[in-house]
Amino acid sequence: MTNPKPRDFLNHLETYLAKRDGVDKLLKISRYTTKIILASSLIPQTNPLTHRLKTFESSVGVSRKAFRLGKFVQDINALRASRWDSNRDLVILMILAYGGEGVYYFVEQFIWLSKSGLIDAKWLQKISAWAELVGYVGSVSLKVRDLREIKEEEACVASTIEISVTRGIGCECEEEKMKKLKEKKTLKVLSVLQDVADGLMTVADLRDGKGVLSAPSLIASAGLFSAVISTHKNWVSC
Repeated sequence: MTNPKPRDFLNHLETYLAKRDGVDKLLKISRYTTKIILASSLIPQTNPLTHRLKTFESSVGVSRKAFRLGKFVQDINALRASRWDSNRDLVILMILAYGGEGVYYFVEQFIWLSKSGLIDAKWLQKISAWAELVGYVGSVSLKVRDLREIKEEEACVASTIEISVTRGIGCECEEEKMKKLKEKKTLKVLSVLQDVADGLMTVADLRDGKGVLSAPSLIASAGLFSAVISTHKNWVSC
């Protein structure tokens, strides 16, 4: 089997940056890298650069909200495409995942207008955070179910390969399938870790930055960790 020709980097980058999520995740990396610098003691609080970094971080945060305009539609479509004849537990998890995320993205539009100074809707931030947390709970639960199914499929393929080797039969197709399953599992595990990191930041928002798990350096690191994972996933998929 011939290896596919590697994609041209600049063409790949153009495709990546043409997507809303591509630019959004680069902004996320910029924002949380800045937050890590501010949370550390690298720059004294009295240094003029500190104020500039705070202004930059705040500006990037508002810009990211603008990229979420209309994004709730994808969750509506996901719910429409869902199989409602599935078992009840799966249906509940889909409602939590897509419904929670959809409400979050919908409310975020008004929070963007509020932060832009057009309306006063600060009271919506708690609703947004709770909806986001519900979405993460549903999303993680669905992905854990997917991981179980992938592991079961891996076990079946591994058994087929073992039998083929014992009988001296070629098993190139099964080995290729196993390779794809491992790649799929890796991406799914990274996606779960990303949701957990984002969920940690959401809990910190709900607790108004109080508690051990709400330390600025920890939250900034979780944000950067999540951003790097999502950037990798988007890069691979585009």
